[in-house]
Amino acid sequence: MSTGAGAKVKGRILVVDDESRIREACRMVLEEMGFDVVLAADGEQGLALIRDRHFDIILVDLMMPVMSGFDVLAAVREHHPDTVVIVITGYATVEHSIEAMKKGAFDFIPKPFTPDQLRSIVTKSIRYTRALQDIADSKSRLRVMVNRLMDGVMTTDGERRIVLANPAFLHMIGWSGDTVVGRLVEEVVADDQLRSMIDEALAMPPDTFTEIVHELSVAAWDSQPERILDVRCAPFRGRTGANLGTITVLHDITASKKMERMKSDFVSMVSHEIRGPMNSLLMQIQVILDGLAGEVTAKQREILERASGKIHNLTNMVSELLDLARIEAGLIANAKESLDIRRLLEEQVAFHRPAAAAAGITLEIEPLPDLPLIQANPQGMDEVFTNLITNAIKYSPPDSRVSLAAGVDAGFLAVTVRDTGYGIPEEDLEEIFASFYRVKDANTRTIHGTGLGLAIVKSIVNAHRGSIRVESKLGQGSAFTVSLPVSGA
Repeated sequence: MSTGAGAKVKGRILVVDDESRIREACRMVLEEMGFDVVLAADGEQGLALIRDRHFDIILVDLMMPVMSGFDVLAAVREHHPDTVVIVITGYATVEHSIEAMKKGAFDFIPKPFTPDQLRSIVTKSIRYTRALQDIADSKSRLRVMVNRLMDGVMTTDGERRIVLANPAFLHMIGWSGDTVVGRLVEEVVADDQLRSMIDEALAMPPDTFTEIVHELSVAAWDSQPERILDVRCAPFRGRTGANLGTITVLHDITASKKMERMKSDFVSMVSHEIRGPMNSLLMQIQVILDGLAGEVTAKQREILERASGKIHNLTNMVSELLDLARIEAGLIANAKESLDIRRLLEEQVAFHRPAAAAAGITLEIEPLPDLPLIQANPQGMDEVFTNLITNAIKYSPPDSRVSLAAGVDAGFLAVTVRDTGYGIPEEDLEEIFASFYRVKDANTRTIHGTGLGLAIVKSIVNAHRGSIRVESKLGQGSAFTVSLPVSGA
C-alpha cells in the first residue's frame, strides 16, 4: 500500500534485510504511517542507495550475507551522522543489540516483531530525529544572532576555555589571530581586570549569584581610538547549581561617556559663569534694601524682595546643576568611606526639627534596629536625606507628621522618609525623578523649587548602586525609600 498522491510524506525510510518477507511487511506498515519507503536486499545495495539520497531512518538487519548490518551501520555513522539507524536482529541476543548501540544504533527490534512494535519504535525514532533537528536549528539561530550582536559576547567553560566569542568581542579586545574556541582565556584576553572578573565569576559559591560589573579602558591600537567598555560577567549555572562556566558581555560606552563629559563640562562652565553675576546682583539689591543707597518706599521694597527671591531661586538652581555635574563626573561615587547611617539620620532630624516645628509639622525618627556601617559618600548621603526631609516638610500642611525609619533587607539598608502631606497624583509618580519636573496642583502651585532635588537624590543613590522608590496617595501622603547595598560594592 502506498501513500496517496496528495498525502504529506513524514520522511524517507530505508529497509535493508535479506528476507523479502520482512522487507515487504515493513513497507506495508510504514507506508500506512505515511513514510516514503525504499527497500534493499543486502548491505551493498543499501549503501549504494545511501550514496544517492538521504534517509531519515534506516532499518538494517544485523546478520546478512555479503555485508553485515554492522558494516552498514559503521558506514552510515561515518557519512550520515544525523540519520537514525534501527537494527533488526534475528537472534534477539542482548550482546548483539548492545554492541550495535555502542556503535551508534538508536535502538533495536528483534525478529519476529509485530506491526505495533515496528510502529512504536519508528515513532520514537522520528520524535528523536525532530528533537535533534530542533536543537541544531536553535543552535544555528543562536549562533547567527550572537554573531550579529553589536555587543561583545564571550562564554567559557569551567576550565576557563573559550566556548564562544562573537566577532564584536574579538574586535573590542583587539584580537586578530586564528579561531579562539578551545583556547584558555589568558591566551586571548590580555587585560588583567577582565581575566580577574572571569575568575571571580567561576569561584562564586552556588548560593550566590551576582553580576560583576566594571568599566574597562582599552588603549588605542592599530587604527582604533581609545575606548571605554562596560563589562558585565556572570557565572553560568547548571541544573544542580554548579558553575559550568561564565558569560561576559562588553558594551562600548565611549560615545555616551564623551557626551556625559561634554554635558557636565558645559553645565559646569555655564553655571560658574552665571553664579558670579547673580550673587553680585543679590548683593546690590541687598544694599538697596538696607537703605544704603537712599530711602526705599514700601512698593519698591516689595518689588526688590520679589526680584531677590527669584534671583535666589536661580542661584539655588545653578548650585544644584553643579551638584548634578559633580555626581555625573563620578566624584560622589569615588569618595566613599564607612558611614554610620543611624548617626546621620539622628543629625538630620535634629537639624530640620526647628523648621518643621515652625511649619506646625511633627518630625520624628522611629526606633531603629542595629544598623551596619555602609560604604558611602557622607556629603552625598547628607544631600539625599536633606532633600527628602525638606520636601516632606515643604509639601505637608500644618498638623502633619514626617517620620524616618530604617532597617536591613536582603543585603540592603533601607531608609524610608514618610509624610502625611498632600501626596502625589498617580500620573506624576513616573516623572518626579526627572530633572526640572515639578508637580503642579492647587496645593503645590505656590511652593517654590527648581525641580532638581529628586533628580539629584536619584543620581546620588544610583552612584552608590542603590535604588529609590516612592509610594504615594493623593491627600494621604508619600513614602520615599532609599535602598543602599550593605557591602558598599
